[in-house]
Amino acid sequence: MKRESEQNGSVEQTPRRRPRRAAYALPAFFTAGNLFLGYISILKSFEGAMAVKAGDLGPNPYFDIAAVAIGIAVLLDGLDGRIARLTNTVSDFGRELDSLADVITFGVAPAVLAFAWGIAFVDGDLAWPYQYQLRQAGYFLAFLFLLCGAMRLARFNIQADPVPKNPGKPGRRYFVGLPIPSAAGMVAATVYATGSQPLRWWGYSVAWMLLLALLSFLMVSTWRYRSFKDFSLVRPRSPRSVVVLGSLIYLIWNYSRPVLLAMAITYVGSGIAVRVGGLIRRRSHVEAGQPGGAGASA
Repeated sequence: MKRESEQNGSVEQTPRRRPRRAAYALPAFFTAGNLFLGYISILKSFEGAMAVKAGDLGPNPYFDIAAVAIGIAVLLDGLDGRIARLTNTVSDFGRELDSLADVITFGVAPAVLAFAWGIAFVDGDLAWPYQYQLRQAGYFLAFLFLLCGAMRLARFNIQADPVPKNPGKPGRRYFVGLPIPSAAGMVAATVYATGSQPLRWWGYSVAWMLLLALLSFLMVSTWRYRSFKDFSLVRPRSPRSVVVLGSLIYLIWNYSRPVLLAMAITYVGSGIAVRVGGLIRRRSHVEAGQPGGAGASA
């Protein structure tokens, strides 16, 4: 910041004011809330599993709360970093605390919920050896989700500004690989959209495990996902964006289960669409440049 000296008219450079110590605690409060919600989600998944074990086979409110807790944590995770940047309180301590909280809330909690809701209570239509193998596969894929999520966080921490393969725009506008909060949000949105009634048919359980495998792969892939870090609510918005945002809030408020699931599917699918679209474009360019192709000279 510059100010003009009254004595000689010279311009002096004043040091930038450091934020108060209390300001550093504000992002940590949001991170602590994120961690608390992950803890609640794990406990409610356990309670939901115990309720099903006791014979309650209907919609399970415990699984519902576990999924909602993860969804709210996704929102808080997006706020703590923004608040740290707005208050100029970004620190190595806050970054490490945020990563540790993310491992619990978006790694352990959705892995526990995914197994308890979608794998643990497959009915007896399947022969016992197949039930055993299905459960073992569920243990592995839930752990794989956690492992890939931890690897995703570690890669993000060591890359200050990761640049994806074949970037079309600056790397800071994209995540390299599916962010772990988005993967956890996909798990939570699916559980929440079904009314939280645990899966009983083995076919649904197999499809669920395939989704976990896909999310695990996307987290450690180099496929790009939009980061939305450049989106700011404090800057002036166009009337169209205000209408879209208002409509989205209304839809979430009144039809939260299908709308949140559609949002999660759209974001997870966006990286796949970008990757497949890039492969198709490159193949068309290669074919156009081959002899006899559309780009060959006469």
